[in-house]
Amino acid sequence: MTRGKLIGLAFVFLWFLIGGIAHFAATEMEMRIVPPYILWPRAAVLVSGVFELLGAAGLLWAPTRRWAGIGLFLLTIAVTPAHIYMLQQPELFPVPYWALVLRLPLQVALLALIAWSTWTRPMRS
Repeated sequence: MTRGKLIGLAFVFLWFLIGGIAHFAATEMEMRIVPPYILWPRAAVLVSGVFELLGAAGLLWAPTRRWAGIGLFLLTIAVTPAHIYMLQQPELFPVPYWALVLRLPLQVALLALIAWSTWTRPMRS
């Protein structure tokens, strides 16, 4: 693994480790960004937190890294409605509007980083 990919992998690991912990340490705050059409916001926050932590752990072991990356990629897409909801209802959140706008392109960059740092090609013999 190149130094760049290792740094990218470390960033993805820390992103999801810290994010997963936040789902449990600040559940009520995390629930505020769940769109109202999601029926069980607490369950959504806790389940996504578990998957963030499992994905982060899966990045640490080379044999599970690719699958962890795929899972985190899909999870990142799955939580996109929360980011869109915040952008649609900015008055509900104590976040500058520019930061809400910036979240979506940053999420695309995160998706690219997940894919680049975890989806390695198998080596030919």
